[in-house]
Amino acid sequence: MATSAAQQAPSPGAGAPAAADDLPVVRLRHPWRWVSYAVIAVLAAMFVHSLVTNPHFGWDVVGEYLFSVRILDGLAKTLQLTAIAMLLGILLGVALAIMRLSANPVLSRTSWLYIWFFRGTPVFVQLLFWGFISALYPSISIGVPFGPGFLETETNTLITPVVAAILGLGLNEAAYLAEIFRGGIQSIDRGQTEAAQALGMKRSRILRQIIMPQAMRVIVPPTANNTISMLKTTSLVSVLSFPELLYAAQLIYSVSFETIPLLITASIWYLVVTSVLTVGQYYIERHYSRSDRLEGLGRLGRLSALQRRRTVTDVGQDGR
Repeated sequence: MATSAAQQAPSPGAGAPAAADDLPVVRLRHPWRWVSYAVIAVLAAMFVHSLVTNPHFGWDVVGEYLFSVRILDGLAKTLQLTAIAMLLGILLGVALAIMRLSANPVLSRTSWLYIWFFRGTPVFVQLLFWGFISALYPSISIGVPFGPGFLETETNTLITPVVAAILGLGLNEAAYLAEIFRGGIQSIDRGQTEAAQALGMKRSRILRQIIMPQAMRVIVPPTANNTISMLKTTSLVSVLSFPELLYAAQLIYSVSFETIPLLITASIWYLVVTSVLTVGQYYIERHYSRSDRLEGLGRLGRLSALQRRRTVTDVGQDGR
């Protein structure tokens, strides 16, 4: 009987459900993904074929002018204009952001009015105003307000095309950077400011040593994007006859009538510089994203410990 019962008993794995590892894996099919690959591949092949076979692109002309002196000189002026305008925008933007966050209503509202005006009007219009500012003020004088002037000069002598370009781009950029800096400062927990104030730190030192090192993680990405945008916005100053990259290309094709090849030449240099700035942006963002908050808190903790030691020392000296 025992033998027959043992023979009738099922084997250990006969009736048991299959283990999860034994189940076959069926990959999810994406037929439309392959269709999109095919469509994009065909379009890319058509575009490359057009670039190679269309003689109107004038690649020989592009190669001729890509490293020409006039194009490289325009590129150098574009880089200089970008750097100076961004520097002006950053310095003025920081001041406007601090004014906007000030408890003084006059400073706060003045900053708001500046930002409202320069963000509300197109930068192209602002460049035109600076370019034709002599129509409003033929001369500029320095002296007593509402009184006689001690020094007077013609506006066109003072506001040259390069100065008009710097003012137009820099003052406009300051309005946008002010909001970026304000957002970065306000992203830091106010408790850190209150703790630093409790230690007797001045507001300028708190901003410089506690707030800004942490706020840079928020400030750097949009500021870098604005720098790249500024590089391309410099093409608008061609309206002021400033010989930047695009205007240099325009001067060449106005004589040679090779419009498309010269525009391609300028576009190649814009792409090259933009790529370099993008790489720089990546490394700067990575630098400031490494535990900035912890570093700021650690700095605040060290200052707190130092303050406590000073307090204990002062108490001990008073006790003696």
